[in-house]
Amino acid sequence: MSVVRMSRAGSNMEHYEERVDLACAFRWAARLGLHEAVANHFSLGVGGGMVLINPDRRHFSRLRASDMLLIDVNDDSTPEREDAPDPTAWGLHGAIHRECGHVGCAMHVHSVYATVLACLEDSRLPPLEQSAAMFHDRLLIDEGYDGLAFAEEGARCAAMLNARPECRVMVMGNHGVLVVGPNVAETFDYLFYFERACEIYVKALSTGRPLRVMSDGVASRVVSQIENYPVEGMSSGERHFSELRLTLDEQEPEYRE
Repeated sequence: MSVVRMSRAGSNMEHYEERVDLACAFRWAARLGLHEAVANHFSLGVGGGMVLINPDRRHFSRLRASDMLLIDVNDDSTPEREDAPDPTAWGLHGAIHRECGHVGCAMHVHSVYATVLACLEDSRLPPLEQSAAMFHDRLLIDEGYDGLAFAEEGARCAAMLNARPECRVMVMGNHGVLVVGPNVAETFDYLFYFERACEIYVKALSTGRPLRVMSDGVASRVVSQIENYPVEGMSSGERHFSELRLTLDEQEPEYRE
């Protein structure tokens, strides 16, 4: 679902608004340092097995709406296309969009602090503060890393997501993080807050001092309060993302092309 509706005269791109949302998410991921070189991938289902995904080995900061690939995750010949997505993008995101009906959007990155968490023997994120509490009992931890995310890894991750559909985030042990949601706005919001929560946790650990961790009861209450936050119209995630789009409209309007 798109948040800020802006027309583009003469545009004949399929799923234009969804492309714009993805382009915005890529550019903000780069601005925030959530990307890694020309790796990592975001994808968005647009119906009928069709998915928008970033092109192979292009930097997030330069992506435009027209750059998004429209692929069919049920077409086995997709990896043979001249403009085929990265093989690991096909392996991971293709499996998720084929197998996980509850996932509209998937964002996979090797962001620094989430990846630090993925490197710890205990990759749980304790509810130290509100951002961390958002993910209380909403976090999957994959301890079965077995190499790059080709088809078998993708299928295994998709099965984990289906087993816990309430989970928004998968900490991919020895790898990075996978965030899923219904649309680009909500998924990017989850990604932003998860990375922020991981940064606070890692920095709190670095002090060497005892941590003040919320009880399970308080953390569960915070989850409920956030998920039922009293807003009219846009959700908090959609409002956050609309502000990001408006900022790019002013500063980098070519992302919409």
